[in-house]
Amino acid sequence: MTGKKLITGPTYAEMLDPAKIDPDIRRRALKAKTEDPLDPINLYNISWKDAHGRIYHEVLPEALTGVETPIVVLYAKDFPTGSHKVGATYAVLVEKAIRGEVDPGRHIIVWPSTGNYGIGGAWVGCRMKFDSVVILPEEMSRERFDIVTGYGARLELTPGCESNVKEIYDKCHALQNADPARVRIMNQFEAFGNYRFHYHVTGNTLIELAVQLARQGIGSGRISAFVSAMGSGGTIAAGDRLKQQWPGGHRIVGLEPIQCPTLFVNGYGAHDIQGIGDKHVTWIHNVTNMDAVMCIDDLESKMGLQLLTAEAGWRVLCERYGIDADTVRRLSEIFGISGVCNVLGAIKTAKFYGLGRNDLVATICTDAMDRYHSVMEQLTREMGPMDETEACVRTVSIFHKQKLDWIAEGTRQNRARWHNLKYYTWVEQQGKPVAELNAQARPAYWQEKQAQVAEIDRRIEAYRRQ
Repeated sequence: MTGKKLITGPTYAEMLDPAKIDPDIRRRALKAKTEDPLDPINLYNISWKDAHGRIYHEVLPEALTGVETPIVVLYAKDFPTGSHKVGATYAVLVEKAIRGEVDPGRHIIVWPSTGNYGIGGAWVGCRMKFDSVVILPEEMSRERFDIVTGYGARLELTPGCESNVKEIYDKCHALQNADPARVRIMNQFEAFGNYRFHYHVTGNTLIELAVQLARQGIGSGRISAFVSAMGSGGTIAAGDRLKQQWPGGHRIVGLEPIQCPTLFVNGYGAHDIQGIGDKHVTWIHNVTNMDAVMCIDDLESKMGLQLLTAEAGWRVLCERYGIDADTVRRLSEIFGISGVCNVLGAIKTAKFYGLGRNDLVATICTDAMDRYHSVMEQLTREMGPMDETEACVRTVSIFHKQKLDWIAEGTRQNRARWHNLKYYTWVEQQGKPVAELNAQARPAYWQEKQAQVAEIDRRIEAYRRQ
């Protein structure tokens, strides 16, 4: 480290339970959340819990989902930056900084992303006083670009859209080769801080939530399935923790777009479920622990978001389907495109496994509508305005009648296929050792990564005392 003092934030334990944060720091962080969102003290607001320790969640009405199985979403709109990716970016950066791999006085850090990770990196990196560069595909929503630069980071655009991940890697290599002494890549697809944040913080939050909901008569105190678009492989790591909590009684279901079914059929293509990535299997994704892959249509995800966030949809959900106005308002505030994708996958999961009222399916709303207004405007230009008749059609066809197609179960053979796909990106292109790839097929590899949470927390606490 140089003489420049590193700015740190919470430990993993404190992100899981903010009550463990020093009371004065917690008080100042909560005050800054509304009064000064760019103050670094807001790092201590990275949590799934509010000022009163309540978990950010919503149990979806059966009138919307069309299934009797309760579906609960953790929603991320109240995180700093409005997305849970800020937790992953903080975990990645603080781990590397505490270990001396990056230094705010010497290094430029680069955040390769297709959306929310880059936004999180811009916010976290600049709050921790690092010179930060965010790489995004040029076809992402313009709101993303504005947010990144507003947080103080520089922007590098690459050709293509959500599915053009290789172009992002190519840009990373170009930047690093141009200044190898200073440039450091914060690659969400391979950095285990991303995995650990969701394994420990998201996973254990969901375990706590299941118990709380059971006390309210919702579910039986366990989560039968965790459903998540795979993206960087971070969020779905929560399922690894849930399987340990309920061995033999929990399923992990990964989602990808029909338009780019990489794990499903080794497919490729462009899609517009912004924020979930594709066309490769990420290094930190424990694919051998997945029970199924399901594909979701990107157009249905966007049309579903418009249903939840436009006036015609609100009227239909309230007046025709009897959902109270406060619930409809809350739903309009917590969903983005990938959140709708996740819910459609949760509905498919409940149907496919024949789950009932005593079960519980959990998923994530990763961001909210604030970064998709331009996408909704484009959808209206292409399809025309959504009136109440169209809103009724969408409620039934997209939610209630979600089909049981595009499902591949996690057989031994399929899991081997999913695992083997890592070879082409990570060994051939990125230079990872094949011995480590082989090790990933064994549970001990992942258990070792999980166990590092305690050691990292000790390092953060020791640095604070310096």
